[in-house]
Amino acid sequence: MSASTHSPVVTDRPNVPPPPPKSPKKRHTGWVWLVLALAIGALAWFLHSSAPQNNASAGKKGKGGKGAMGPLPVSVAKAHTGSIPVYQDGLGTVTAFYTVTVRSRVDGQLMTVPVKEGDLVTEGQLIAQIDPRPYQVQLEQAEGTMARDQAMLANAKVDLDRYKTLLAQDAIPKQQLDTQGALVAQYEGNIKTDQANIDNAKLQLTYARITAPITGRIGLRQVDPGNIVHASDTTGLLIITQVQPISVLFTIPEDNLPPILKKLRAGAHLPIIATNRDKSEKLASGTLLTIDNSIDPTTGTSRLKGIFENKDSALFPNQFVNIRVLVDTLSSQVVVPEVAVQQGSQGQFVYVVEGTGDQGKVRVQKVQVGVTEGQETQILSGLNPGDMVVIDGTDKLQNGSQVRPRTGAGPGAGAPGGRGAHKKGGAAPADKGGTTPQSAEAGNSAAGNKGQGKKPEGNPQKARENQ
Repeated sequence: MSASTHSPVVTDRPNVPPPPPKSPKKRHTGWVWLVLALAIGALAWFLHSSAPQNNASAGKKGKGGKGAMGPLPVSVAKAHTGSIPVYQDGLGTVTAFYTVTVRSRVDGQLMTVPVKEGDLVTEGQLIAQIDPRPYQVQLEQAEGTMARDQAMLANAKVDLDRYKTLLAQDAIPKQQLDTQGALVAQYEGNIKTDQANIDNAKLQLTYARITAPITGRIGLRQVDPGNIVHASDTTGLLIITQVQPISVLFTIPEDNLPPILKKLRAGAHLPIIATNRDKSEKLASGTLLTIDNSIDPTTGTSRLKGIFENKDSALFPNQFVNIRVLVDTLSSQVVVPEVAVQQGSQGQFVYVVEGTGDQGKVRVQKVQVGVTEGQETQILSGLNPGDMVVIDGTDKLQNGSQVRPRTGAGPGAGAPGGRGAHKKGGAAPADKGGTTPQSAEAGNSAAGNKGQGKKPEGNPQKARENQ
């Protein structure tokens, strides 16, 4: 048997392992680069197309802050001569002028309380009634005893006259006459005692009828009708507080005391004003009554007392109020609205409008400010009566800006463009003819926005570069 030999099969493919499958991540890489290239191209086109427009808007801005829309509109007011009141402020508490705890002066049952809690009662008005019958009985007993003693006294006086006649006739001894005279004096003493008992009984009847000792307001009732009350009770029946007039105790710092003392020593009656907690509403007007005789060393304040008529009952006992003492009134002072005064790195200043008509130019004017009261500020130096100052729109101004003034009230200290914006980091006044970075930036931004007629849109990065 012959062995067969098998020759190996020769193939034309080498023994190479198959390639690994493509990753999905590498499969999408081309799309990512394509999208990124398109985004870069769009951004380059946008920057190229918007650059001329921005340059044109910036080129339209002229000298002195005049933008594409012309002079900046501002509100102005005229500095005038007026009076400024000088106040000293303090914190106070309303206190009742008088406080009375009404107690019973006799023992008995509380029958009625004819007033309601919170009523305003007048002096002498009936406010409580104690049962008067026991004291009426005592009065009748005292009157009966007096009637008996009066009869005995009359009889003793008749006997005394008879004994005098008999003694003249030498019919009785003189000792009997003297004894009868002493008896008459004894009865007369009894009559006085009886009269005192009658008066006492009438007084108890009066005490049983409780009336208001002062004019004031009734508080919450302490005892209800039907209870037995005693003169020794520590708890009263009612509490009455006088609220018309009413007083206020308030404190001021000791450094503010000398001008007030000077006025009081001169005999002046200083008016005071009471306002609510946030000083937004005037509650009442009164007069300073007196000052305490010492200063509190722990707080460095002095206590003062004022009196208010309080006819409308606006003040209530233990109410917290702010007190303003009118110390003086400064007359013939240069006064401007408070919002006109700006605060910068070089101090306080105002924008003065120069020129007449619909257009003018502003200049920075440093001022020295005195007393500020309400919405008006005293100018000690730097302004003259008649000068026109900007009160609204100051956030877009710089020295030499062209403006279109209009007369009107400002928005207030906290409104945009007012005093509050400058005090919270506004631009400092620039030297004459110069500009500050803050004001130039605000002017360019405002001019660009007005020239385009809408807020700028597009790439935020390009907007930051333009700024």
